[in-house]
Amino acid sequence: MRKKKDKTPLVLKLIRWAYPKMEFIAQPLAQRLFAALFFTPFRYTATEKERKAETFGEKFSLTAAGKKIQCYRWGKSEKTVLVVHGWAGRATQFRRFVKPLTKAGYQVVGFDGPAHGQSEGKKTTIVEFEAVLKELYKVTGEPEAIIAHSFGGGAVLFAAKNGLPVKKLINIASPTIADEIINTYLKAIRGSEKTKAFFKDFIQKKYGQPFDEFTALEIIKHIKQPPELLLVHDENDHEVTLEHPLALRKAYPSAQLLQTKGLGHTRILKDDTVIRQIVTFIGGDASL
Repeated sequence: MRKKKDKTPLVLKLIRWAYPKMEFIAQPLAQRLFAALFFTPFRYTATEKERKAETFGEKFSLTAAGKKIQCYRWGKSEKTVLVVHGWAGRATQFRRFVKPLTKAGYQVVGFDGPAHGQSEGKKTTIVEFEAVLKELYKVTGEPEAIIAHSFGGGAVLFAAKNGLPVKKLINIASPTIADEIINTYLKAIRGSEKTKAFFKDFIQKKYGQPFDEFTALEIIKHIKQPPELLLVHDENDHEVTLEHPLALRKAYPSAQLLQTKGLGHTRILKDDTVIRQIVTFIGGDASL
């Protein structure tokens, strides 16, 4: 059996090696580095199939948050489904959704978020993703549904809280719990609880509110026009555990949960059964 290729960027490997040592020797410096890294997505190389997906779509750009944003459109229809990738992701990660959705009568629109993929920038925030969504609505109009992966789900809910109209939202492998989101970043660079405490204080001082207020579990409580919500999650997702959608569903009982097994955090975006059920949900069949 062929060993799976490690796609981890070299810079992240170096940070994983150096960060615990830096935290021990120069803790304040390490903590400031963590605050910077938290808003800096690592750029992973797009696969050959993703690059091919770019060729059969229409590319266009817009400006949001002071950055040029690369956008994509597949198919032509008055009905739009918008796809929103996760942290360190790209729009073309949704390539397997394109044919089923266009066949069902939709056009698929996506974008590389600020500091992601082929868009400009080195750092970004949930606020910048909101800015892109608002600008994209001016081009495409309000979509019939939004399919979001991981961080993208929280970004859409954040924008919805601030007035962006969202009819249907499908959140795939999306984190919701504040402490667990920070823990995921700490695990990625092998940071400690001391850094976690510093970061919470940093966010409070910088934005005037706790980190929790930027997470789905809190955001969902303040959306005035709640969307139809489908949560899709794999029980073997080691990056974002099943605890996240279960907590959100408890806070938002009308949400449906589609639970899978053996697909993990990203392979879930390529599963035919998952895609088919999402297309069915978008079409109006609630009996998943």
